[in-house]
Amino acid sequence: MCGIEHVYSAYQQTPHHISSFADLGGKRLELLKELVPRLRRVAILWHPANLTNLVQKKGAEVAARTLGVDAKSVPVQDPNQFGAAFEDARSVDGLMQMDDSFFTTHRRQLAELAVRSRLPAIYGLREFVDAGGLMSYGADISDLYRRAATYIDKILKGAKPADLPIEQPTKFEFVINLKTAKALGLTIPQSVLGRADQIIE
Repeated sequence: MCGIEHVYSAYQQTPHHISSFADLGGKRLELLKELVPRLRRVAILWHPANLTNLVQKKGAEVAARTLGVDAKSVPVQDPNQFGAAFEDARSVDGLMQMDDSFFTTHRRQLAELAVRSRLPAIYGLREFVDAGGLMSYGADISDLYRRAATYIDKILKGAKPADLPIEQPTKFEFVINLKTAKALGLTIPQSVLGRADQIIE
């Protein structure tokens, strides 16, 4: 494991004083629905071995009910199941992928499968968009690491970890890949483009 997947995996194992798991399911689904107005059914791709994925999935399912969208659970345990998972998701209008270093390791393959399956997809990390995914919305991992460094500094100066407050992410990034949107036959509304932190053309 190397690169962003190593960084993300390491961060998931750090003390939970700074959490990267804000409830972003609703926001991601709103963005997906704004881009795909016909969205009536969404697949939720998640990794059962990651307990936080279960929490994320339940949050996404609640958000889907609120927005009047049916959610289809698509659990994946092994890369060999990717093909079958996307076959299973052919009956939906879009895809939300939960955050997990397992998925990040295989981001290029997953992004290619989504495009090949004609599925508009949203991810939690911009690295998926760099790899050809449609769009991402999530916490800025580099910002979280900078903030984690302040905790380390406080602990080294004598602070007790149990006395430090738990923080949620405050900096998020929204990235769109216009080339992928074109391949999927999607026109991204200006209202969505205007909110993007970065657009890949």
